Amino acid sequence: MENLHDKRKVYDKSQLIESEIKQNPIEQFRDWFLEAGENPDISEANAMSVSTVEEDGCPRTRMVLLKAYTHEGFIFYTNYDSKKGRSIEKNHTACLHFFWPNLERQIIIKAHLERIAENLSDGYFHSRPKGSQLGAAVSPQSQEIPDREFLERKLKQMEEQYENTEVPRPVNWGGYIAKPYEIEFWQGRPNRLHDRIVYQLEGLDWKVSRLAP
Repeated sequence: MENLHDKRKVYDKSQLIESEIKQNPIEQFRDWFLEAGENPDISEANAMSVSTVEEDGCPRTRMVLLKAYTHEGFIFYTNYDSKKGRSIEKNHTACLHFFWPNLERQIIIKAHLERIAENLSDGYFHSRPKGSQLGAAVSPQSQEIPDREFLERKLKQMEEQYENTEVPRPVNWGGYIAKPYEIEFWQGRPNRLHDRIVYQLEGLDWKVSRLAP
């Protein structure tokens, strides 16, 4: 067994104090997200984990890419028949998580999820590279397949089928918007006395409080 007891670092890059934060968590997210996007050591600032609860009661977490955010919520795209899609349809809540170690920051978002309008999914789907469109159409996401060649054969068939025509968006592929009801911002600090500021939606207003690390 490898002993990891001595693997540790000092968190001292920034702070998160009440006098400097935004009163709206989406605006606070925007500030942190823009800073992460400008950091040359962060290759995908929009990479986030999405955790859902499956039928057996066990959470499942996977990485996806945030594709848009508004004052209403956070948008990502997936196959509705995938494991995450099926979980969301049965339990319309999920937890999103951003972690930017270079900034010693993380954001935890608890949200209600719902499908976005079909025309919005159409617009994003057709803005993607054609190879990505074909990949979404080819893959029966989360289903068992016999081998890698199964996908390669289907891809070749569809490349020929849609060589000179537009790829239609699969009806089981589209976007979700995660409408947050709780957002926690975590900033690493020395001596493990990290800053944790949480926003909780109460009616139409956000309650802001500090949590012990």
